[in-house]
Amino acid sequence: MSNQRQQKPTLTGQRFKPRKRDEKERFDPSQFQESIVQGLDQSGSDLEAVAKFLDASGAKLDYRRYAETLFDILVAGGMLAPGGTLSEDMTCTDFCVFKAQEDMETMQAYAQVFNKLIRRYKYLEKGFEEEIKKLLLFLKGFTEAERNKLAMLTGILLANGNVSASILSSLFNENLVKEGVSACFAVKLFKSWLSEKDINSVAGSLRKVGMDNRLLELFPANKRSSEHFTKYFDDAGLKELSDFAKNQQSIGARKELQKEIEDQMSRGDPLKDIIAYTREEIKKSNISEQTMVGLIWSSVMSSVEWNKKEELVAEQAIKHLKQYSPLLKAFTSQGYSELTLLLKIQEYCYDNIHFMKAFQKIVVLLYKADVLSEEAILKWYNDAHLSKGKSVFLDQMKTFVEWLKNAEEESESEEEETD
Repeated sequence: MSNQRQQKPTLTGQRFKPRKRDEKERFDPSQFQESIVQGLDQSGSDLEAVAKFLDASGAKLDYRRYAETLFDILVAGGMLAPGGTLSEDMTCTDFCVFKAQEDMETMQAYAQVFNKLIRRYKYLEKGFEEEIKKLLLFLKGFTEAERNKLAMLTGILLANGNVSASILSSLFNENLVKEGVSACFAVKLFKSWLSEKDINSVAGSLRKVGMDNRLLELFPANKRSSEHFTKYFDDAGLKELSDFAKNQQSIGARKELQKEIEDQMSRGDPLKDIIAYTREEIKKSNISEQTMVGLIWSSVMSSVEWNKKEELVAEQAIKHLKQYSPLLKAFTSQGYSELTLLLKIQEYCYDNIHFMKAFQKIVVLLYKADVLSEEAILKWYNDAHLSKGKSVFLDQMKTFVEWLKNAEEESESEEEETD
């Protein structure tokens, strides 16, 4: 046996490198910024050339990874540090929104650049919305001219549907509100938006994301009133917006009032207490009797779970309305209020199919309870009814209306005989 030590076997063969996609690429926005800045500087103020450059660069540069950097450069000229200041250690460009002319035409042209970019690279949509939210939070770090340009641009983007109105939540930031930055910015933004779209379109966008009832939050708590909002935006030439906000406040107050009346009913509060509370609210909120009787009708009809069987629901409705007829009577002192109530009943019976056959019975009950007068019923029957279910309801009321007319004629002839 040989004393020579046996050599250990060694592995031979090719050593494989990890695949490129398995390697974690280091996040390095500086190189990306260099490329974008260089391209923007070459394109200059020609925004058509800028749009073409951005379109082509998406195939070579990682827009998905560096979306925030890309949008920072296009808006501010370079990457933004927290608070809104430009990062000084990187090359910046003068060809961006903040360095452009402060007018609507220029901002519309920039909005088109963003629009084309996002249409070409759909995955940038969410990142772009987040960018605008961030920029609004940084408003204190920008100059007045930069804020004005951003406000104009944001208004145009909202009008074009490039971003949703949910971005406005950034303006409710406590520091921005406290220093009056939010309200001042909102004036420019809404002027821009309303120059592109009408108030109905703006209102629809705000409602869609629940911003329609939050506009008062643009002001600090000690100034958060409908009166202050109206004066501020009226003075700024935005009466359409202040009227919309006032209307929203009124709708909100009515909803709260209706809920309170429903709660009082469900607790079984005495009718005299509900009437006293409602009269107090009319004075306080300046709500008309016609509006109030509509709210009370809705509250009365919402306070009970209705039978699903058509033959039973009429009987249930009569019993329920008999109980609350004094409440309705208290707010039908005017003929127009009675007519409003009749239209509400018609609308309700039409919208709730089980009540279609109950309309006449409800009207007769309220007539007997002195809630509705014969004048109001005849006015409704002759020319003041809605088109909803018109033929069905007029047919139901025909016999009762004839009886009312005959009773009126008999009363007139008796008066003549007495004379």
